[in-house]
Amino acid sequence: MLAVNKYPADYVAGCRARIVAQINAYDALAGEIAGAGGAALAAFEAEFFANLVLVLDNCFVHRTRAVEGKDGNALNEVRVVGASLLQNGGVMGSDKTIRLDPARSVLKLAPGDRIALTQADFVRLADAFFAEIDARFT
Repeated sequence: MLAVNKYPADYVAGCRARIVAQINAYDALAGEIAGAGGAALAAFEAEFFANLVLVLDNCFVHRTRAVEGKDGNALNEVRVVGASLLQNGGVMGSDKTIRLDPARSVLKLAPGDRIALTQADFVRLADAFFAEIDARFT
């Protein structure tokens, strides 16, 4: 698969279900250790949801950039956050081909900010990401 302009609705639904299952698994774990694992849970949360950004991006890694756009939408944000996690040591970078304005972005991360996502951050990002996938690729 070299470039994708459209994803089948059942593929998008399966990816969304996979992400929801991971969020639910995190909720179950957090509920089991609530109160007992404060700092450890917070550290795990940041790592877990950073990894889920990579999963989210990889589910749609072959999306065509021309269809994705370069206007700073949630697809662009996931692309830049994922690249920053992998290539910039978890510090928000930038992509000179994308107009990602921190003030209009989901996470409000500016270049140089440390990426440490909470569950709420990731859910907002994933919801916006899937809305863009639905609007642009289905």
